[in-house]
Amino acid sequence: MGASDSKLGFRKAVIQLTTRTQPVEAADDGFWDQFWADASTPVQDVFALVPAAEIRAVREESPSNLATLCFKAVEKLATGATTGCPGNRERQVVLNATRLLTRVLPYVFEDPDWTGFFWSSLPSRVKSEGEPVGEEGEEGARPLAELLLLSIADLLFCPDFTVHLITQHGVDTAEDVSAVDSCEYIWEAGVGFAHSPPHNYLHDSNRTELLKLLLTCFSEAIYKAPSNDANFGNPWVAFFCSAENRHALPLFTSLLNVVCAYDPVGFGVPYNHLIFGDSREPLVEAAIQVLLICLDSDSLAGWGGGADESSRNQNVDGHEPQLDDTEAPGPRNLFVNYLSRIHREEDFHFTLKGLGSLLNNPLMQTYLPNSTKKINFHQELLVLLWKIADYNKKFLFYVLKSSEVLDVLVPILYYLSDARADQLSPYLKSLSMVAANKLMHLLEAFSTPWFLFSAPHNHHLVFFLLEAFNNIIQYQFDGNSNLVYSIIRKRTVFHSLANLPTDQASVTRVLQKQKRMINSPSRQSSTDTQPTMEGAKPAPIGEQRTLQTTLAVTPGIEKLTEWSQVAEDGTMQRLEPSTQGDAVRLNGSEVAPESPSSDAESLAEGSWHKSRSCNLSDSNNPRWSATSDWVLSWKVKLPLQTIMRLLQVLVPQVEKICIDKGLTDESELLRFLQHGTLVGLLPVPHPILIRKYQPNAGTAAWFRTYLWGLIYLRNVSPPIWYDTDVKLFEIQRL
Repeated sequence: MGASDSKLGFRKAVIQLTTRTQPVEAADDGFWDQFWADASTPVQDVFALVPAAEIRAVREESPSNLATLCFKAVEKLATGATTGCPGNRERQVVLNATRLLTRVLPYVFEDPDWTGFFWSSLPSRVKSEGEPVGEEGEEGARPLAELLLLSIADLLFCPDFTVHLITQHGVDTAEDVSAVDSCEYIWEAGVGFAHSPPHNYLHDSNRTELLKLLLTCFSEAIYKAPSNDANFGNPWVAFFCSAENRHALPLFTSLLNVVCAYDPVGFGVPYNHLIFGDSREPLVEAAIQVLLICLDSDSLAGWGGGADESSRNQNVDGHEPQLDDTEAPGPRNLFVNYLSRIHREEDFHFTLKGLGSLLNNPLMQTYLPNSTKKINFHQELLVLLWKIADYNKKFLFYVLKSSEVLDVLVPILYYLSDARADQLSPYLKSLSMVAANKLMHLLEAFSTPWFLFSAPHNHHLVFFLLEAFNNIIQYQFDGNSNLVYSIIRKRTVFHSLANLPTDQASVTRVLQKQKRMINSPSRQSSTDTQPTMEGAKPAPIGEQRTLQTTLAVTPGIEKLTEWSQVAEDGTMQRLEPSTQGDAVRLNGSEVAPESPSSDAESLAEGSWHKSRSCNLSDSNNPRWSATSDWVLSWKVKLPLQTIMRLLQVLVPQVEKICIDKGLTDESELLRFLQHGTLVGLLPVPHPILIRKYQPNAGTAAWFRTYLWGLIYLRNVSPPIWYDTDVKLFEIQRL
C-alpha cells in the first residue's frame, strides 16, 4: 500500500502542476516536496507518471511552474552535493530529483524559446550553501546549468553514495564533500590509479543515474539542426570539461578505467549472466557514452589554453604523474588534454587489453549456445578506440608495434565484413540521372576559367571531381550509363579544360573580362533585381567591396589528403598525381553537345560578391594573383586521359546510332550505353587511390550525429529522448 500511495501522491502533484491557473510559489515546500521527499520513485515510474503531453502543457500554459520545478530540483542536487547525502532520506531526495530532471530536460531543450533558460542567473532563493548570495543577474551568481553540472560532478564522488568510504585504521573517514580529494576516489584501477575499490551495486546504480542525467544535459545538441560550422558549440560540454570542474581528471580516469576494466564473462561459468545480475554493464554503457561526448567537444572548446598547473600535474596514484608534462599545453577541453598526454606503457597496455577484450566479446564461440554474455556497445568501443588513437599518437604507435595489435585488428575486420550486408553502408554502385547531372553541373561551374584563376585553391575542386569520374569509369562503368551519357552531352566542358589557356595574356584577359561584366551597369541592375545565392550579402553603401568567394577556404591538397596506393607487398606507397599527355580532341558531332549553361555561370558567379572595383586576388592572400607558370603547373596534371579516351570511342558510335536509326529519345541511347563496353579501349586502369582521413568540420559533424544516434538508440530503459522533437537526425519508426 505504501508504494501505491506514494505513486498516487506523486501523480496528484503532477496533475496539480498542470492544472493550477496561478503559479506555485517557490517557497511552497509542502507542494514541491511531493515530487521527491515522500518516497523513492523508480525511474520507470517517473517516466510513466509524467507523460510527455503534460510536460509540454506545463511548458506552454504554465512556464513559471516548469521553471520553478527545474530550479527546485537543481536546488536539491546542490544541497545533496554540499551536505554529502549523510542519510537515506537525503539520498532518496537526490535520486528522485535526478530522475525528474532526466524526464523533463529533453522537453525544455526541444523548445527554442527555452534555449537560454538554464544559462540565466539563479535567484538567491535557489542558491546552495557556499554560492554567492545576491539577486538574479547580480555579478558572481552562477547560471543554473553550471550549478547543475558542478553538483552532478560532486555527487559522482560523494562518499558512501557513489564511492566507497575510505577507512583509516579501521575507522571511517567521512569528509565534507567540498573538501574531498576525488583523486583518491577513482572508481576503478587502471590508468594512473593502482587501487581497485570494492564493487557495490548501489554505488554503481547511483553513478549510472547521475551519468544519464549528465547525458541528458549534454543532449541539448540533438535539438539543433545539423551544421558543419566549426564554431558549433555545446556549452554544457564546454563547461563540464573546463577547469571549472575540479573533478575533471578523476572523472576522466574513472570513466576510462571502468570501461577498460569491464569483464562481462567473469570466470566463464556457462549461462551465469542468466542467473546473476550485472550492475556494471549499465554503468559501463553510460560511462563510455559520457566519455565519448566529452571527447567530441574539442572543436568547440578550442586550443591554446591548457589546464592549470595544479590539475595538470596531479598525482592520482601516489606514485608518479600519469600524464606527460613535457609537451606544450593542449586543448582547453581537459578530457582531450588528459587523454592526449597519457604516456606510460602500463597504461597503454591496460587500455589496449581492455578494449581488445571487449571488442572480441561478440566473436567468442562456445560449445553451448548463448552460454556466454555478449555486449552490445561495440560501436561505441570502436569510436573510443578511434578517439584515443587520434588524440594520442604515442598510443597509436604502441598499438602498431605491440604483439596484441591483432586483438583489435581482428574484430575491426569482423565488423567491416559484417557491415557489408548493411544497405545504410557507403558504397557507390550506380548514379541516377539527377545525381549525374548535378555532378556535371558542379564540374561545369568549377571549370570556368575565371573561377579557376581567381583563387589559388579553386582548381582542387576540379581535380576531386575528375578523380571521382575516373574511378567510376574504370571500376564501375557497367552501372553508370547515366553518368557516361552526361559526360557525352557535356563534352565541351572537358574540351575546354584540355585547352585551358596558360599564357599570361589570356589569363589576364579572362579576369579583366569578368571584372568588366561585374562592373557593367546593366549587369549590376540585373543582379540587383535577381535573387542572389544563399549566404551572399551586399556590402554596405560607400564601402569599397572586393571580389570574394563565399565557399569555405580550401586547404592545400597536400594538407587535405595524401595520395597512396597498396603495393604488391601490402605496404602503402605515397603517389604524386601523374602527368597527363596531350588531350584528344573530338571534332564535329550530330549529337549536339551542351554549351556551358547560364545556370553554371550563375552558380560560379553567385559564389562571389558584386563589386564596383574588383580585386581578383585571393581574399586570404591579397598579394596573390594567377600567373602563367602557376596555371601550367597544375594544368598538365589534370587527369583527363581516361575521359577523353571514353569520348573518342563512344561519341562516334552514338552519332552513328542517332543517324542510322533516327533516335531522338535519350532512353534508347541509355540502353545502348548500358550494354556497351570499353574493355581494352581505355588506358590501363590507374591504381586505386586511397585518401587518408583528415579531420575537418564535415567529418566532425558526421561523427557527432552518428554518436548521438547511437546514444539515442541505446537509452531505451528509460527512453530518455523518445517522442521528442529531435532535429540533429531523422527518426524512422518501423
